[in-house]
Amino acid sequence: MMVHNQISRVTERMIERSRASREVYLSRLDTQIQEKPNRSALGCGNLAHGFAACGPDDKAALSGDILPNLGIITAYNDMLSAHQPYKNYPDLIKQTAREAGGVAQIAAGVPAMCDGVTQGFPGMELSLFSRDLIAMSASIGLTHNMFDGVLFLGICDKIVPGLVIAALTFGHLPAIFVPAGPMPTGLPNQEKAKIRQLYAEGKIGREELLKGESQSYHAPGTCTFYGTANTNQMLMEFMGLHLPGSSFINPGTELRDALTREATRRALSITALGDEFTPVGKMIDERSFVNAIIGLHATGGSTNLTLHLIAMARAGGIHLTLEDIADLSEVIPLLARVYPNGMADVNHFHAAGGLPFLIGELLDNGLLHEDVNTIVGEGLSRYCFEPKLGANGEAIWEKAAEKPGNEKILARVDAPFAKSGGLKILSGNLGQAVSKVSAVEVKRHVVEAPAIVFHDQHEIVDAFQAGELDRDFIAVLRFQGPKANGMPELHKMVPPLGVLQDKGFKVALVTDGRMSGASGKIPSAIHVTPEAAEGGNIGKIESGDIIRIDVNAGTLELLVDANVIAGRTAANPDLSGNEFGLGRELFAAFRANVSGADMGASVI
Repeated sequence: MMVHNQISRVTERMIERSRASREVYLSRLDTQIQEKPNRSALGCGNLAHGFAACGPDDKAALSGDILPNLGIITAYNDMLSAHQPYKNYPDLIKQTAREAGGVAQIAAGVPAMCDGVTQGFPGMELSLFSRDLIAMSASIGLTHNMFDGVLFLGICDKIVPGLVIAALTFGHLPAIFVPAGPMPTGLPNQEKAKIRQLYAEGKIGREELLKGESQSYHAPGTCTFYGTANTNQMLMEFMGLHLPGSSFINPGTELRDALTREATRRALSITALGDEFTPVGKMIDERSFVNAIIGLHATGGSTNLTLHLIAMARAGGIHLTLEDIADLSEVIPLLARVYPNGMADVNHFHAAGGLPFLIGELLDNGLLHEDVNTIVGEGLSRYCFEPKLGANGEAIWEKAAEKPGNEKILARVDAPFAKSGGLKILSGNLGQAVSKVSAVEVKRHVVEAPAIVFHDQHEIVDAFQAGELDRDFIAVLRFQGPKANGMPELHKMVPPLGVLQDKGFKVALVTDGRMSGASGKIPSAIHVTPEAAEGGNIGKIESGDIIRIDVNAGTLELLVDANVIAGRTAANPDLSGNEFGLGRELFAAFRANVSGADMGASVI
């Protein structure tokens, strides 16, 4: 089926806008691509250092110019539940590589921090910057030039985007992303949210709150709500960087191990020494990123990806803009209801048909580019198959069901949950912003109310507890952008705002900070750019000013005369407290040089 006209228009303008930078990028790849092992260019002393720690068989293999060597970039640590399953992956990969006639080495470890641990605390101010640091860390490992392909082991919020940036920076190498899967279903996400709200109201204590949280986050694997981590996994399938249907297979299962072994074999086959050389920088193009954005809209995914996709695309010489994301949202229906925009978690989503069904449904209706390259060959239709465990313990693929297993979780294009995607781009005299509307009631898509200005999310919590917020208002939380303090996620005030909304007040949020995939039922305009620390008009808002958020019209307006706004002096709070403690002093150069949210909030 022909792809939708709007999708074609957005894709073509991305191609045209990126033509010069993409040509430079691809030319650079061509100069780095070799048809023999990359390590053959190393001197004997260099090569000896590269395999000194290997066993005799691997040394013999790496001494010659025949067998491929896979580099493993791992984000393993055993504090972060999503990455703890990666502990044994390298041994499994190495064994499989040897059996298939290759070698694998751990090229580098990269940091992997958990936003769930740091939210509301100073460490969260390093979270977004960790994405670019991860890209740099992976690059240091790959710069040894010992490798003919790469397996990337990473899942969570900033980790996958950082690894994609690294993969495209080393785009002359084939790359496969290897997931670990979500933890089994625990306490339902809706019950977890209710417990948080009861705690915010003072109706239960910390002991009951911790019990509920521990029942929700209870085992190895990603959190089961549809936040940034699981949105990342969706993106990797829509971009053809995962094996088909592999994103949401639980850790510690036979099928999970079978898929890891198959990913290893596939990685060897797409090196220059294999039968289907597929350098990732040539495989991923503008159509791949358009497909990723479509997946983001169709599933109501994390707002963080509006930042990350722009930064990821630029690593491949592609210029993606917020306007591209907004224009695609107009024609992509919402086809998934996964918490926080539904009751189900990602395990329920996968059981209902998951990504194989969803990709097939979009392809059948001309809402995806089918003619893309993937790690398993040409054509996204290969991703309409779901993996099963074969009789001999191997991964096999079967055609996905043509109907959703649960119509409360997955919808058809002709009967969507909403006619347009779950993310909206807003613009107006406060600049540009992102709004996640998939979990917001339609009656709250337009909010007009007086502003109350805050400079710290804890101020909102304190005001709520003091009974000062029982009214209609729009909370303006500013100086939370990348230049001000690294753009932390802001979730501490979500339960109090939810309580106020449930009481019948009109409540919304405007901020130059982030909210992520956990953004829920509160109308919001986030990632406001220009940010306050960069002179944006959000820094000139005064408490009592009327603000209008209209996601239907795509507007964010301060309803104050333009001459009055121009005559105001912007707020200038003391931000020195964001400059030290928990490692923040080491990231001064990042804060000074980071781009705006509309440019990916990147220092690279």
